[in-house]
Amino acid sequence: MIRSMNPYNGALLRAFEPHSETEIERRLDLAWRGFQCYRKSALEERARKLARAAEILDAEKGRLAALITQEMGKTIGSAEAEVAKCALVCRYYALTGEKALAARRLEVTEAESFVRFDPLGPVLAVMPWNFPFWQVFRFAAPALMVGNTGLLKHASNVPQCALAIEDVLLRAGFPEGVFQTLLVESQAVAAVLNDDRVVAATLTGSEPAGSSVASIAGSRIKKTVLELGGSDPFIVMPSADLAKAVSTAVKARVICSGQSCIAAKRFIVADSIYEEFERAFVEQMRALRVGDPFDRATDLGPLATEKVLTDLENQVERAKAAGARVLTGGRRAEGQGWAYLPTVLADLPRNSAVAKEEFFGPVAMLFRVSSCEEAMELANDTPFGLGSSVWTSDETEIGKFTEGIEAGQVFVNAMVASDPRVPFGGVKRSGYGRELGRDALYEFANIKTVWRAV
Repeated sequence: MIRSMNPYNGALLRAFEPHSETEIERRLDLAWRGFQCYRKSALEERARKLARAAEILDAEKGRLAALITQEMGKTIGSAEAEVAKCALVCRYYALTGEKALAARRLEVTEAESFVRFDPLGPVLAVMPWNFPFWQVFRFAAPALMVGNTGLLKHASNVPQCALAIEDVLLRAGFPEGVFQTLLVESQAVAAVLNDDRVVAATLTGSEPAGSSVASIAGSRIKKTVLELGGSDPFIVMPSADLAKAVSTAVKARVICSGQSCIAAKRFIVADSIYEEFERAFVEQMRALRVGDPFDRATDLGPLATEKVLTDLENQVERAKAAGARVLTGGRRAEGQGWAYLPTVLADLPRNSAVAKEEFFGPVAMLFRVSSCEEAMELANDTPFGLGSSVWTSDETEIGKFTEGIEAGQVFVNAMVASDPRVPFGGVKRSGYGRELGRDALYEFANIKTVWRAV
């Protein structure tokens, strides 16, 4: 049984029977047959449908945001912003996709040669719960613009969001079979991915989940794009605007109640400003309000599931056992559902296992460094490499950090964020491939060279 639960009060919202093998087969067949027709559609037509999807998302933002808040506990303001961002990514590809996918003439003197961008076929998308609309639309918009069809295996705790996304795209005019939700448990993914009609896969989620999907796809020579975990550094050097760095650091740590792969997690601060940063950061973290996610005065809602909460509690206890000091928080927020208090840890030994892990909740780790070089070394001392934020006005330091940090993104004097206009993805165990920007269009495209002798 697939259950939709309210993380603020633990109430069962709805329960769904997983799709049967017969229903999965029907949907796979529909995705394959739908692709045979949809691949022939004009780019202009696909763009119109994406633009229509954006209109629906904007018009129904309130209803869809409430669904997000009910199912995974995100504050209502954040949920509304998420739906609006989904409309933005649809419009971005509707406006730019046709030009980016037009045949590109090559500079070859002895032949008439060009590159065309053809769709691959049905793509399986295994998506997480933390941004239940955005994660899906940032895959779906470019994939559908190219001419692929999509099969969504969403996280099991957000089935209503998954069905709502399918409904939006159907009402936007995408033909039946072009985008479908599979209500299945995780153990059903292997069989779907092994099916010859599924030609590629994308996954946003944990490292073990990414490894599993990549292994199956690799054995069948199928393309994958993976966006996995992150332990993003937030580096603050002496020349930074300290007040702005602190306020941004708090926001960067607790976005989505800390349940974001690109949320800042390790705060690496220069020794000369460390004490001042710590005082202000702890004060602002402590002042955050935890409560009902439908109350617009709430800063942090509950964590999405009880397991996320217990896993976070265990991590904090291991950090304390390793020597960390708790400067604020360090426990669940009683009477607020599956919520955890904003927490700041200091003095965690750098060589401890927990210091290199991803905390998926509102827990920040503070580290003190004596130089730019030490900050860089610590920033890279993690198996992950998704995002990073650097705060300095020193041009030499900016150059060193942008070149030397091992991450898919380096944001200077700004918090890490995804934007439809720029590529997004990681290195090391944070995954591979790129979403968003022009690059996303080519991840699931056959970049076909045509050479005609003259």
